[in-house]
Parts: sequence; C-alpha cells; structure tokens
Amino acid sequence: MISVVNLQKKYGSFTAVDGISFEIQKGEIFGFLGPNGAGKTSTINMLTGLSRPTSGQITIDGIDVRKQPKKAQAAMGIVPDESNLYNEMDGFDNLCFCASLYGMRKDERETKARQLLEQFKLKDAGQRPFKAYSKGMRRKLTIAAALIHSPKILFLDEPTTGIDVESSRQIREMITGLKRQGTTIFLTTHYIEEAERICDRVAFIAEGRIVASGAVPELMAMISQGHAIHFVTDKNPESLIGGLKARFEGSEVTIRPDHSLVMASENRVPLLPIMEFFHSKGIDVYEARELRPSLEDVFVRLTGIESSVLKKEKEKGGSR
Repeated sequence: MISVVNLQKKYGSFTAVDGISFEIQKGEIFGFLGPNGAGKTSTINMLTGLSRPTSGQITIDGIDVRKQPKKAQAAMGIVPDESNLYNEMDGFDNLCFCASLYGMRKDERETKARQLLEQFKLKDAGQRPFKAYSKGMRRKLTIAAALIHSPKILFLDEPTTGIDVESSRQIREMITGLKRQGTTIFLTTHYIEEAERICDRVAFIAEGRIVASGAVPELMAMISQGHAIHFVTDKNPESLIGGLKARFEGSEVTIRPDHSLVMASENRVPLLPIMEFFHSKGIDVYEARELRPSLEDVFVRLTGIESSVLKKEKEKGGSR
C-alpha cells in the first residue's frame, strides 16, 4: 500500500531525512518512532504530498506521489499534529465542509458527518463551535474529518500528544477498529508504549535515518539474551544468593533495592525447582514473573537515545 525508496529531504545544508526506505502492507498499523527532530514530520509531509522530496520515490496505493499528488491524496486521510479545522464552525459543519472538498454530495456528507459524531462520542458537541472543544475533543474531531471520505490510508501525526488519558484510550481503540476494517495506518509518535500496544510493525528513526524496523516481537528478540525471572518474597532473600548459584549453575542472582530477587541465565531454568528451593528455606514467594525487554529497551539499545529524553518530550507534548 505504501512504498518508500531512498527518500531524502534537505533544507539547505541540513539533511532532515537521509535516504530512508520501507514498505507498508494493506491493513497494517505502522509506527514511526523517534525523538523530536528525528525526521518524523518531514517524512509524513513528503508521504502526503505536502512537501516535495529532495530525492527518492514514494508510491501510495500504486500512485506516484511526486507525479500525481492530488490523485494520491484522494486515497488518504491526513491528521496533522496541529488541528486544521475552523474555530468558528461547529463540529457538524466542519465535517460537512471537509467532505465537500472531496466532492461528496450534500446528503452523503451530512449522513457521514452524523455517523462520525456518533462514533467519536461527539454527538452532543456537534452543534457547538470547535473553539469550545477540549483538547481531546478537538483531536477526535480532527481525526473524524480525516475519515469523512473513507480513505484507504490514514496518516496520524502524534495523535495522542497533549490530550487526556480517556481520549487517548478512545483514539487507540478507534485506530485498532479501523485496522479491523482494512484501513492502512501510518502513525508517528514518540510514545513508545503506545506503539508497542497497537502497531503491527515499527521503524525507529534517529537523525533522519531508519536504524531498525520490523514486527514488535522481532525487534524485542534482537536484544533478548538469556532468560530472567523476577521473584517477590516474604523475606529478604539476600542470604540465598550463594545457595541459588550453587544449585542452579550458570545463573546470575541479584537483589533489587526493594529486596526482590532477579535470577538470570543463558538457558531457561524450570520454575518449579526454584520454587521448591525457596520453600525448603522457609521462604514464601508472592510473585514470580519472566522479565522481557520492552520496545523502549530496544529503542534505547539501537539508537543510543536514553528513554528519559523521550519521556521529557512526552511530558512537554512537543512536536518534531
């Protein structure tokens, strides 16, 4: 559905996007992750025909975006990082106006506008001016406007930045619902946990280059080495370190500041013998769970960018 080959964007001597390539299949949620300034918005602007590439090829649903941007845009729904709707118009009229830009008939666009207001739980706000909407409501109506013409591909630029938790949850549910209907979704974000939750595949971009891409489980497997189990016990297990190492050769045992214990090994260690060992020492285990790397761990390892940088950007709610 989307094919990008050696895409580059320069602003004078500065290279914002440096020869990236990727493909996105029909009905896939593709996450584009990176910190502010990584090249996310520059990329999405080129894909949607809002910015002309310095070089490279972009094909959307078989259409060359550089040669036929208007035709390609007819297959897209575009949600920019800042709303592009009109403050003085109410929600219903904003949706109808957007529909008219795609050549939809009056009865068709009014029916679709009412359906979307209902779907996005904005029916009661449909007659209120857009400027009176909360941040979450404004974001949802902006997404609804991008869906008014039932596009094959939806581009979402930081869809949940700066909005409340409940609106963020509703938007994520909407995204996964669109996927089930066959919509292809390109999502830029620096909320790594969001991408881990809803994306089929992701690409990490840093300093204009894609440093890794693939399915979320595949990326996690890239840094997964050995196995680790986290134990929470009723007593401080520090005195058991030597016994555990002797009983389970090749294992590393560490005690965390909260007095929980982590046991790591290159090979998987059966849980039952460990539990029996604790029981023989008079210690009860409240919790035992396998530790696995998160998508954030993968990002930090592959890009060298600390997760704290992304968290600060998340708190600011900044754009690229």
